[in-house]
Amino acid sequence: MKRVYLQIIAIALWGCTAVVRGQEVDVTRELAYCKGQVDRTLKELSPIDYTMTPRNIGADESRWNLRSVKTPEEWCAGFFPGVLWMASSAGQGDEKERLMKEADRYSAELEYLAYSPVYDHDLGFIMIGSYLKGWELTHDEHYKEVLMAAADTLATLYNPAVGTLLSWPRNVEMFGGHNTIIDNMINLELLLWSGKERNKEIAVHHADTTMTYHFRPDGTVNHVAVYDPASGKHLYNCTHQGFGDNTLWSRGQAWAIYGYTMVYRYTKEQRFLDFAKRVADVYLERLPEDGIPWWDMGDPMIPNSFRDASAAAVVASGLVELASFLDGAEEARYLGEAKRMLARLSSADYQSREKKPSFLMHSVGNMPAGSEVDASINYADYYYIEALLRLRDYRK
Repeated sequence: MKRVYLQIIAIALWGCTAVVRGQEVDVTRELAYCKGQVDRTLKELSPIDYTMTPRNIGADESRWNLRSVKTPEEWCAGFFPGVLWMASSAGQGDEKERLMKEADRYSAELEYLAYSPVYDHDLGFIMIGSYLKGWELTHDEHYKEVLMAAADTLATLYNPAVGTLLSWPRNVEMFGGHNTIIDNMINLELLLWSGKERNKEIAVHHADTTMTYHFRPDGTVNHVAVYDPASGKHLYNCTHQGFGDNTLWSRGQAWAIYGYTMVYRYTKEQRFLDFAKRVADVYLERLPEDGIPWWDMGDPMIPNSFRDASAAAVVASGLVELASFLDGAEEARYLGEAKRMLARLSSADYQSREKKPSFLMHSVGNMPAGSEVDASINYADYYYIEALLRLRDYRK
């Protein structure tokens, strides 16, 4: 499938500065920055409507655009509650309690999704960011109940003939079959966390099937794999948000790095760790010197194209975890790359600072659709603060 889109040309001078390998990031300082931006966001949103989540800030804007969480297609609804939970874990005393209360209020508006017919695979993203982050901090039994229900709801998307979850039920006709996107690897955490044997089997089958059919021989990922829903036969691969069917869409590769590392965390099955390293190595080989990827590594407009801070944040978080499962030179390499990425993201070129209440600028959501191009996006902030916290707590 070939996608034609109007390329917005920008001479991105801010993306050309090199960063010396091995540069460290000041985790304490950057977490304090994140907490300050969270406080600024909450102040600007006051009085808060907890059914409206901060989603993005355009390149020429200075305030969050809000989306209703009462529409199940708002796949980013869990990221801001997750940011609040994580910001609270970086705070103390009254500040910590205040942020936890705000996180709980935002999360509560999403509970209905756990008990509703599943809309699509993004239920995982939504519940992991909100209720799972909350449960990790509080071990509140109510959060656990909601998560268990959500996991069972997500599992209804599984097609045993194919061996994967259906990502977009609404797009079966458009793609001509059972569609699975690489983003879906992240949602497997909800199934694995539940501890139910059936859910674990679904997650492992999904990861194995994706490993078999979703990747090119060189280890780069396709965005979408399509299967015959009756026979389970793999039909074809294509892109939906990348430049082309044979290019490396950076956030897609980021989901693979993060996803297979996470699956190894839960299963401890060596093939998943080996594959996480393989897809990470392919990404790192094609990465610009400063550690921040072009939105698609195959965009012919490079170097007059856009970087994607969201992909960098996802990879940085995934690499910190990947390094924790290794030792020696491998550990040092992946941890060093994560630090380099975080140092660059923490620079004035990428942090929003006084310009906007978000943590980061310069992410790309859906370039072919012209959506969220060179924007601040809530999931970039989510994975950025997660990476900082993982680095803070590394091997503790």
